[in-house]
Amino acid sequence: MAKLRTLISEEELKNRIKELGKKISKDYQGRTVCVVCVLKGGVMFMTDLAKEIEVPLTMDFMAVSSYGDNTTSTGIVKIVKDLDQSIEGKDVILVEDIIDSGRTLSYLVKILMERKPNSLKICTLLDKPERRVVNVEVDYVGFCIPDEFAVGYGLDYQQLYRNLPYIAVIEGVE
Repeated sequence: MAKLRTLISEEELKNRIKELGKKISKDYQGRTVCVVCVLKGGVMFMTDLAKEIEVPLTMDFMAVSSYGDNTTSTGIVKIVKDLDQSIEGKDVILVEDIIDSGRTLSYLVKILMERKPNSLKICTLLDKPERRVVNVEVDYVGFCIPDEFAVGYGLDYQQLYRNLPYIAVIEGVE
């Protein structure tokens, strides 16, 4: 097993997700929000976040691929699973596990905006602003992290480590 170094504890995750849920609830007071999770990495974050949002919400899922088995994005994004329902006229929050280069998110925002939502906001658990190559507007950020390869709480390395209840860095992986 690889050597892991804790970056964000389980307790820190829980506390920050509560804060994000309160902020989103306040921002969407009196409205219903459609929460769209980007699979697979965002699923744990999205389910815990949804429990903290106090306004009515619906959930949908998309799966995209830009990494393959690599640790860096290829820049080529393909939709593996599309939304089940229309987002036209809806207030949408796109929930991501991590924003790195911004390429995948930029592509998704373009695709989703073509579907005419009432509004589209971005919520990410982790943000690596120093890796950004495409400028994207992020509305809700859990944590800004350094340029290290993070795993746990839904994030993986070659499909492993998603089940960790905290965020860690695998020592020696670039």
